[in-house]
Amino acid sequence: MFFGKLLPQEGNFFEMFNEHGAQIAEGARAFMNMVQYYSDPVLREKYAADVGIAERNADRVTAEVNRALHRTFITPLDREQIHGLINAMDDILDLLQDSSEVMSLYNLQSVGEDVLRLAEVSVRCCERVQHVVTLLPKLRVAAVAESALKTCEEIDRLESDADRIMRSAMSRLFREEVDTRELIKLKAVYEHLESISDRCEDVANLVEGIVLENS
Repeated sequence: MFFGKLLPQEGNFFEMFNEHGAQIAEGARAFMNMVQYYSDPVLREKYAADVGIAERNADRVTAEVNRALHRTFITPLDREQIHGLINAMDDILDLLQDSSEVMSLYNLQSVGEDVLRLAEVSVRCCERVQHVVTLLPKLRVAAVAESALKTCEEIDRLESDADRIMRSAMSRLFREEVDTRELIKLKAVYEHLESISDRCEDVANLVEGIVLENS
């Protein structure tokens, strides 16, 4: 019994998940602002920098979670679940930053309605990810577990919406764009944006597994 008291227990994993989720939402909103104000080079650069700040802040949280896993004997969730979830969350912000960098590196001069729609779905997915991780500490409460599963289903639906938007955008792109360079640029941007919702769905799938095991 005395030995058990000496061992680090629980840690603050849920607080770190919440902190990371907040950075995901912050980065997604900054990315949305960048897209909305893309025609203004100053604002575009400012919001792209904000995405980078959120990504670096999230990286620090991810590193902290991984360090805590090494020094904590008893964790509130299975170690593999904690490791998988924080890394899946980190992938979302990595992709948000990658998407903003691709738009800059490819010297994309303007963004159309399809980019805006994909960005909007990405933000909604990211905000639902932020919400669902706040529910993790109370999954043993039936209503909370049910809410978490509903949020995961919502993320799945949003990912399907992003798929449909991208397919429509790609079809239009290959029918209407005559400049091969612009076609290549926009194709890459569409694929990056659609992948953001894919990464959010990865988190939803992990959370769903955690709910089913722990509720």
